[in-house]
Amino acid sequence: MTEVVNGGRWRARRQAVWFAAIAAVMLGGGALHNMFAQRDLSNVEVRAEKVAGNVYVLFGAGGNIGVSAGSDGLIMVDDQFKQLADKIRTAMKSLGAGELAFVLNTHYHGDHTGANEVFGPEAPIVAHTNVRKRLADRDNPPRGRQTIMPTEGLPVLTFDESLSIHFNGEEIQVIHFPTSHTDGDSVIFFTGSNVVHMGDTFFAGRFPFVDLDGGGDVLGLVETIDAVLERIPKNVKIIPGHGPISTKDDLRAYLGMLQQTTQVVRKKMKAGKSLDEIKSEGLAEKWSEWGSGFISTERWLETVHSSLERVGT
Repeated sequence: MTEVVNGGRWRARRQAVWFAAIAAVMLGGGALHNMFAQRDLSNVEVRAEKVAGNVYVLFGAGGNIGVSAGSDGLIMVDDQFKQLADKIRTAMKSLGAGELAFVLNTHYHGDHTGANEVFGPEAPIVAHTNVRKRLADRDNPPRGRQTIMPTEGLPVLTFDESLSIHFNGEEIQVIHFPTSHTDGDSVIFFTGSNVVHMGDTFFAGRFPFVDLDGGGDVLGLVETIDAVLERIPKNVKIIPGHGPISTKDDLRAYLGMLQQTTQVVRKKMKAGKSLDEIKSEGLAEKWSEWGSGFISTERWLETVHSSLERVGT
């Protein structure tokens, strides 16, 4: 594990809103950018909530922001949208912890990296290698943007497997889990505070968006959640990419949903049923609430079917 030591030296309407953000992401590359460029975000509140130890979560629009606040300053995990940068800054200042030292990106989507270009000149951005590659790709602008990320918004510290930042009295482990929500997902472990930021590998209580075009895979996501559950203690607090602060039991229920709904689709595919037939039959009633967000039951079945087709079920 690569280590970055003494990070303090570096100085340079919730649920409805996140449903709307994911809806726009699902529409394709420029849709999220267009939606939030045209929409007035002046009424969006960015609100800080204590999670545990040194860690807070900021709820606003887009992906949940994690913040480590303490004597070394601030680390921010994801940064939502450029239009909300001033409100995000104000919310972080309310924590009374000095200057921003690092920005961590859990993956490349625009509702998690939209304010990179604002905060990048203030503090180094850290992300998996694939996040930088996708944000800097001039031929294939990433989901959530019409154009490439400006240079000042690109990650300047990248890694392939993992790294540690020793900051605010604890080791913050940043670990890559491949082929999950995308091909560049990182899960952030605040080891002293006993908090984990899952990014979009975890949508609390809802079917997730799995970016198949961005290197994501349902079967890989199952492996990721199973691996994280093996690492974390019973009393951990979990920040999902979207949704409220959660528990290990919540994450275990999410894994159960992934496994069981995938098995339903696999059995039907093996029985020779088409995607239309599978969608028409739907899922058991116990999963109905999981499809009440933007990722409907039909859309989830399509995603699972596509993932299984790639590996021949």
